[in-house]
Amino acid sequence: MYGPDITFLGVDRCDVDDPATYEDADVVIIGAPFDGGTSNRPGARFGPMALRQACYLPHDGSRPSLALRVDALRDLRVLDAGDVECYSGDVEGSLAAIEEAVHRVASSGAIPMVLGGDHTIALPDARGTARAHAAGRTSMLHFDAHADTGDITFGHLYGHGQPMRRLIESGAIRGDRFLQIGLRGYWPEPETLGWMAAQHMRSYEMTEIVARGLDECLTESFRIALDECDQIFLSVDIDVCDPGHAPGTGTPEPGGLTARQLLDAVRRICYELPVAGMEVVEVAPPYDHADITAHLGNRVILEALSAMARRREDDGGGPRWDPRQPLLDGR
Repeated sequence: MYGPDITFLGVDRCDVDDPATYEDADVVIIGAPFDGGTSNRPGARFGPMALRQACYLPHDGSRPSLALRVDALRDLRVLDAGDVECYSGDVEGSLAAIEEAVHRVASSGAIPMVLGGDHTIALPDARGTARAHAAGRTSMLHFDAHADTGDITFGHLYGHGQPMRRLIESGAIRGDRFLQIGLRGYWPEPETLGWMAAQHMRSYEMTEIVARGLDECLTESFRIALDECDQIFLSVDIDVCDPGHAPGTGTPEPGGLTARQLLDAVRRICYELPVAGMEVVEVAPPYDHADITAHLGNRVILEALSAMARRREDDGGGPRWDPRQPLLDGR
């Protein structure tokens, strides 16, 4: 909707309204340029455009991974369906359109990779994905500085501070299979924390991550996520990173993950777990500096795709790789 009419790093196009165009796809990229639920600084509607083009290499539909020895954009069938038409003044209409697009892609067997947009879109993204699978069998891994479990803000049920509550209330994701990583700061208030505890949500605050180590926290979260669930939805709010690593976001909160930690975590998740859907949200180019945040978001997507490609290759035979270790030459 905004900026040049390009695909993600030059991958082929598809049409979400024509299933024949993506019937053989492994991953379909969907832009959700919506920031009508933002409570602080708007601008994430320009995120899909920035995420698609933030790379200094040729946009030729190829990205060989130095670390994983795969070319995800060629080893997987990755297509770009363009942007869902979103009007920030019509929250419910925009969310319905996003959910329908995500559900169509997930029902085809492809993984929807949604480029946001503010975090309001987590509701249609995760719900659209979960609808394509058995009820109650999808868990959530949610990277964020904020819990996003508020109830009513400015008189509205929908916004980027409320999607996780709406998801749990809808039954799309179980509260006790909802894992949040990177929380910090001074919100939410005790009432909302009490609601989260009643849902048996598990939140890994930054203080716990620092004390125990991110790797140990991830390993524990994986066990919970896969207990009685068959697949996960991965939600990455770029503000999970410290503002020094991701300044271009609407609600920055000091003291977060480093860019390296986030990339390594996404690699582990997409290699070790059955990811059914994913989103990268809250990249707001108007507040970015030197495209730092857009480049990080672009690499989060590429790291996820590369790990998925590596998982497929290793599933085809031979010993499994530990994503926390370097690959040996010649693998």
